[in-house]
Amino acid sequence: MTANGWFQIFFFFALVLVCAKPLGLYMARVFERERTFADFIFRPIERLIYRLTGIDETHEMRWTEYSVVMLLFSLVTMLVTYAIERLQHLLPLNPQHLAAVAPDLALNTAASFTTNTNWQSYVPETTMSYLTQMLTLAYHNFFSAAVGMALAVALIRGIARRESKTLGNFWVDTTRASLWVLLPTCFIYALLLVSQGVVQNFRPYDQAKLVQPQTVTTTGTDGKATTQTVTTQSIAQGPVASQEAIKMLGTNGGGFFNTNSAHPFENPTPLSNLMEMFSIFLIPGAFTVTLGRMTKAPKHGWAVFAAMAVLFFAGVFVAYYAESQPNPLLHAANQHVTATQAGGNMEGKEVRFGIANSALFATVTTDASCGAVNGMHDSFMPLGGLVPLVNIMLGEVIFGGVGAGMYGMLIFVVLAVFIAGLMVGRTPEYLGKKIESFDVKMAMLYVLIFPLSILGLTAVALMPNLGLSSLANTGPHGLTEILYAYTSATGNNGSAFAGLNANTHWYNLSLAAAMLVGRFLMIVPMLAVAGNLAKKKLVPPSPGTFPVHTPLFTVLLVGVVLIVGALTFFPALSLGPVLEHLLMHAGRSF
Repeated sequence: MTANGWFQIFFFFALVLVCAKPLGLYMARVFERERTFADFIFRPIERLIYRLTGIDETHEMRWTEYSVVMLLFSLVTMLVTYAIERLQHLLPLNPQHLAAVAPDLALNTAASFTTNTNWQSYVPETTMSYLTQMLTLAYHNFFSAAVGMALAVALIRGIARRESKTLGNFWVDTTRASLWVLLPTCFIYALLLVSQGVVQNFRPYDQAKLVQPQTVTTTGTDGKATTQTVTTQSIAQGPVASQEAIKMLGTNGGGFFNTNSAHPFENPTPLSNLMEMFSIFLIPGAFTVTLGRMTKAPKHGWAVFAAMAVLFFAGVFVAYYAESQPNPLLHAANQHVTATQAGGNMEGKEVRFGIANSALFATVTTDASCGAVNGMHDSFMPLGGLVPLVNIMLGEVIFGGVGAGMYGMLIFVVLAVFIAGLMVGRTPEYLGKKIESFDVKMAMLYVLIFPLSILGLTAVALMPNLGLSSLANTGPHGLTEILYAYTSATGNNGSAFAGLNANTHWYNLSLAAAMLVGRFLMIVPMLAVAGNLAKKKLVPPSPGTFPVHTPLFTVLLVGVVLIVGALTFFPALSLGPVLEHLLMHAGRSF
């Protein structure tokens, strides 16, 4: 670890901290339908959308209606995405003449982008046409993010309102999230990315002649080896910058290219790298300010921000430290910092980013439900790879996805307040509302669905005829590859340990199921909590009321998140990255 590396980490976080308040206050005004500086542009467009679609913007929805409308909207858009993937060979904007996507892969991808997961079991530049990338995948990048924001706002309204049966209007919330926040920000952001060298065009792929022809041997499905001489290389390109902007800002993560943000056409410079990491945390960080403003408890919003910050710095410290250490299986003299060597573990990392920015990016993208990568997590040291895995296993509440991180953390707030009430022998209260058995049951249902999907599907995938044949590694590292896949899918993250070949019938279908469970089966109990809180009366504070704006609350919230995660996942982690770390120091690799 170096002083320069830590300076870059603190500079990144300072940018997030400075921008959280103005954006958070702006989003609160947008969702409370107060006047903003952008109304003269977007309000006429919003009215036109409602007129064309027949939406009554004054209609308020109960939590059950809000849930049903959200589920139906997601289902319809998922089916449309599946259909376009299957028919892309017949549709325009396909200069490479790419074939239709296979049925199981199309289902996996449709579920992936609908749920804001953006898991990719395919090579994008050789599988998806320009039309598919823009019309379906980029569309979901916007609306899956907007849905997450709408759901977070619905829960915040449930906390803020009193004796109310409704949580707002799903159509209005998603429309305002898209028009007032995502679209204008992405327009500016895409231009900034283009200025850094991110490509944006509709050209067919270029063919470059190799200076030195290469002899390549491949093995077909029949087991026969074929040797051929390669004299040209295909240079993939396309409308990348416009996709990259919403990919990062909406914490989507699905790359236009197979190597994602490690590709120089997606992330060419250190400045573009900083912008991409900053955009991942921007909206989730601002949502804590929105929480404080809408509930009229700004100190509470900052206490939640502080809990997220503590967990973030703990993760980035471990990742940076682990990747800065020499690999004990390699010659240590070549792994120390010199004028010409970055030191530590540079495997799987881009030289233009180095260890500090690779460890920071891995931490940020898994603290949020983004999943974009600028290095390969599969090549990290065991403890370095442990950090992204644990970040997702904690429920991706360390800032988390746009909206999703906020409502996930608020579920843990309910549990923390409940535990505090038990410790003092009083009925737990949260911002003037009593937390009762229904709230706790729904919160626990939300928490338990997550490990049930991850651990259950991982256990089944360990059967020889299902998941083991896709592994590139054996032993604890192979277990980590499978565990990470189902953790990433259920957590709607989308990043992967790249040693796993997930483009099989089993993985495409089981990961699709994990993504749908992790998104929608967890949303319903969350909205039930929101609806129940909205109906309650406010009660005056008493000597037994636990304040939710103090450092003690922040410590308790961090403790609850860590304890729930540790009790649930430590046995699996001890057989994966922890065991691999111990065996590596004993001289074994996998």
